[in-house]
Amino acid sequence: MIFPVFSRSYTSILLLGLLLAACTRAPLAPAGAPVTATTAQTAAPAVVAGVSRELAEDRARRVSRLGYELSLTVPADRAAPIEATETVRFHLAAAGQPLQLDFRERTASLRALRVNGRPVPIDHHDEHLVLPAASLRAGANAVEIDFVAGNQSLNRNDDYLYTLLVPDRARTVFPVFDQPNLKAAFTLTLTLPETWDALANGPLRDSTVAAGHKTYRFAPSDTISTYLFSFAAGRFTRLPRTVAGRTMQLLHRETDKSKLALSLDPIFQIHADALAFMETYTGLPYPFQKFDFAALPDFQYGGMEHVGAIDYKASSLFLDEGATQDQKIARSNLIAHETAHMWFGDLVTMQWFNDVWMKEVFANFMADKITQVALPESNYDLKFVIDHYPAAYGVDRTTGANPIRQNLDNLSDAGSLYGGIIYHKAPIMMRQLERLMGEEPFRDGLRAYLRQYAHGNATWPDLIRILDARTPADLQAWNQVWVNQPGRPVFDYDLQTAQGKITNLRLRQQAEDGSDRIWPQFFEVLLVYPNGRTRELTVNQNAREVLVPVAVGEPAPSFILFNSTGLGYGVFPIDKPLPASLATLPAPVARAAAYVNLYENMLNGRALAPAELLAVVRRQLPRETEELNLKLLTSQLTDVYWKLLPPARRAALAPALETELWRAMEQNPAPNVKKLLFKAYQSVALSQAAQARLYRIWDQQQAPTGVKLTEDDYTSLALALAVRDYPAPAPILPRQLTRIQNPDRRKRMEFLLPALAPDVATRDAFFASLSDEKNRGKEAWVTAALAYLHHPLRAASSEKYLPQSLALLEEIQRTGDIFFPYSWLQATLGSYQTPTAARTVREFLTAHPTYNPQLRAKLLQAADDVFRAEKLVK
Repeated sequence: MIFPVFSRSYTSILLLGLLLAACTRAPLAPAGAPVTATTAQTAAPAVVAGVSRELAEDRARRVSRLGYELSLTVPADRAAPIEATETVRFHLAAAGQPLQLDFRERTASLRALRVNGRPVPIDHHDEHLVLPAASLRAGANAVEIDFVAGNQSLNRNDDYLYTLLVPDRARTVFPVFDQPNLKAAFTLTLTLPETWDALANGPLRDSTVAAGHKTYRFAPSDTISTYLFSFAAGRFTRLPRTVAGRTMQLLHRETDKSKLALSLDPIFQIHADALAFMETYTGLPYPFQKFDFAALPDFQYGGMEHVGAIDYKASSLFLDEGATQDQKIARSNLIAHETAHMWFGDLVTMQWFNDVWMKEVFANFMADKITQVALPESNYDLKFVIDHYPAAYGVDRTTGANPIRQNLDNLSDAGSLYGGIIYHKAPIMMRQLERLMGEEPFRDGLRAYLRQYAHGNATWPDLIRILDARTPADLQAWNQVWVNQPGRPVFDYDLQTAQGKITNLRLRQQAEDGSDRIWPQFFEVLLVYPNGRTRELTVNQNAREVLVPVAVGEPAPSFILFNSTGLGYGVFPIDKPLPASLATLPAPVARAAAYVNLYENMLNGRALAPAELLAVVRRQLPRETEELNLKLLTSQLTDVYWKLLPPARRAALAPALETELWRAMEQNPAPNVKKLLFKAYQSVALSQAAQARLYRIWDQQQAPTGVKLTEDDYTSLALALAVRDYPAPAPILPRQLTRIQNPDRRKRMEFLLPALAPDVATRDAFFASLSDEKNRGKEAWVTAALAYLHHPLRAASSEKYLPQSLALLEEIQRTGDIFFPYSWLQATLGSYQTPTAARTVREFLTAHPTYNPQLRAKLLQAADDVFRAEKLVK
C-alpha cells in the first residue's frame, strides 16, 4: 500500500524555496547545443586552473562529435618518460574564439602541436593548452599533439600500471576536454614491454611484437566520458570465461592458489547474475561492446566502473577459506555496484559533477537489490541497515555535514564531493522514495529515464521530473529537504495509557541543528509485550508532529522500539527498558536498529554514557546470534573502548573484557563468528596475558580452535603486537615479512615497517617523508601506516604530527585521489581523545578563515569524534 507523504498544498513554501534555489544556477548546456548569435559573441572563458563551470558550459555549446586517438609507449623502467602522440577530432559550432584543452602537466611535456595540419606555437598556462582561434574552423577539426604523458594518475609500479582518472584526472595524463558531458570514443595504442599484457575500454584489435616490445591496438571504445577512459598493463595473468553466454576476461596478479580456487567461480558468477538482474530491471540489454575486469593490488577504491574494463581492489575479490559472511556479502555488493554503474553512470552520465552522487546512489541501490538475489541466504534488510546507517550518521551528525547534492564551480574540487553522504545517506533516501512512490512506478520511472538519456547526460532535476509525473506526492518539495540540505532529525515521543490500553501515541521530530526543517518519511514502531508478543505499526511522519492512530486501543506495551525495521532516518528515542531487554527482540533487523539507536543516543548524550553503552554491548555479545549484528556490536565495542574511555579506565577494564571475548569466541559454534570475536579480542588486548597469548598464536601459527587464520590474518596479528611493543625474543615484523609469499603484499609490509618502529626517531622520519608527494603514491599503504602511527597507544608521541598533517591537506587534495584527503584525516584524527588534539583542529580552522569550504567540511567530519570525546570521556 502507498502512503502519500504530504499534499502539494502542504509544501508550497518549500517548493518555492526549491525553485528559487534552482534559478540561481543554470544547468550545463548539453554537448553540441546550438550556438546562437548571442552566445557566439560572448567573451571567451578566462584561462584559469582546473575546469571551471564557465569553461565547461562554453565547450559543451561549441564542441561535439568528439574522438581521441592516443598512442603511448610505456618503458619497462617506471621512472622513464612515456612518449605519447594524440589526435583530437571534433566538430566546432563556432570558430571565432580560442579553445582550451585541459592538461595539468608541465609545459615542457608538450613537444609539438598541429591544428588542422599546420604547426601552431604551444600556448600552455594555468593547466590549459590554448588553441588559437585563427587555427580553428567551424565544422571538423583535428588537433595533433606530441607530448610526454603525465605520471600523476598512471599509478606506475615496477611491473604494472593502471589509469584512474575520476573525476578530472584524464587531464593529468594527456590533453583532453575533461568534463563529463563531452563524451567521446577513444582509440588507444599501447607499446609495452614484451612480457606485459593489457586491458582497455575497447576490444583488442590486434597486437604485434618487435624489438622486445609488444604493441596492442585497441578498437574504438564506446562513447564515454573522459573519467571512464582506462587501461591497465603489466605482468598479469589473463583468465577468460564464458558464463550465461557472455565472455568475460579477468586480469590479475594473485599468487595464492587457494584464494584463486575458492574465488574465481564466485567472481564470474556474481558478475553474470548482476548483468542479468540489471537487464531485467532496466528493460535494457547490456549497452557496451565488452565486459572485462582487472584485479589490482592496493587499488585506491573497492572498484571503478570503467566501461569494458572495470578495476577492482584485488583483496576485495580474492577471499580465502576463512572469509566471513560479511566479506562474501561485501564482495557480491561490490561487483553488483560496479555492474550497476554500466547503466547508471556509464550509459547515462551526470551533466556536471555536482550530480556525481546520482550514479553512486543508484549503483548502491541496485547493488543491494542484486545481492539480495545473488546471495539469497543473506538478510537484505539487515545488511542495508548495517552497511548504510552508521556510515551515513557518521557524517550527518557532524558540523561538517554536506547535502547529498552539492554545488561545484570547478572540477578541481569535485573529489571532495565524495563521501559517506552520497554512498550511504543517498541509498536511504532512495529507498524512502521508492517506498513513497511504490516499487513499480519507481522502476518504470527509472526505465523511462534510462531510455530518454541513453548514451548521454542528465541531471537530478531531469530524473525528479520523470518520477514526479508518476506519483501524487510532491517530489519537488520532498527533494528539497532530503537531497538539497544536510542533517537529520531527532525524534521524541509521548505515550499515554489508561486502564492498560494506549490512549495516545504522539511523535515529534526536530532538526538536529535546531532549524525548522522536517524529513517526511515512513518508519515502524514495535510494541513489545512481556510474553514475547509484539505489534509493529507504520508511522507516516509527514509533519513535525504526528499521531499514530492505529496505536490507540492497543495494550500498553512493556516498551517501544522506535524505527524497528531500521528504514527511518534520524536519532530515535530510547524507551528506558530497551537496554536491558535487547535479547527479547526476535528479529535481527530490530536488534540492529536498537544497537544503532543506542549508539547514536550515547553520542548525543541523550540516553546513556559511553561506559553504560559498553556494558550493554558486553551483555549482548554472547547472546547475539546473527553474524552481521555481531560485526556491528564489536565495531561499537572497539570504538567506545579506544575513543571514549580514558586510558586508565581502559587498562583497568581490559582483563575482564579480554576474558569475556575469549569465552564468547570459544562458546560460539559458528566459525565466522569465532573469527569476528577473535579479531575483537586482538583489537582490545592490553594485558600481558592477552598479548602473550596472541604472540604464541602468531609465533606457532596455531589459530584458536575453530578459527581459520590466513597469511593476511597473521600479518595483521604481527602488526597488532608491534604497535604494542611486545617484547618478543626476536623482532616480529621482519619475521612476518619472510612469511609473506606474494610480492605485492610483501612490498606493502616493507612500507609499513618504519611506521611501526619501536623508536620514536624512526617514526618521526617516516612521518616527515610523507611531505614528499612521491612517498604518498600508494595511498592505501599511507592510510594504513597513519592508522598505526596515530594508534591510541602511540598518541603521546604522535600528537605532535597533527599540525603538519593538517598543513598538508590542501596539497593532498591536489595530488591525491578522491578519497585520500578524508582517509588521511580519518587515519590521522580518528583515535585522539585529548583536548589538545581538539584544540589543534580548532586553531587550524581559526588561522585559515578562508580555507577551501569542501576541505573544511571534511576536516570537521573527521574531527567529530575528537570533539565528542572532549565532552564524553570521563
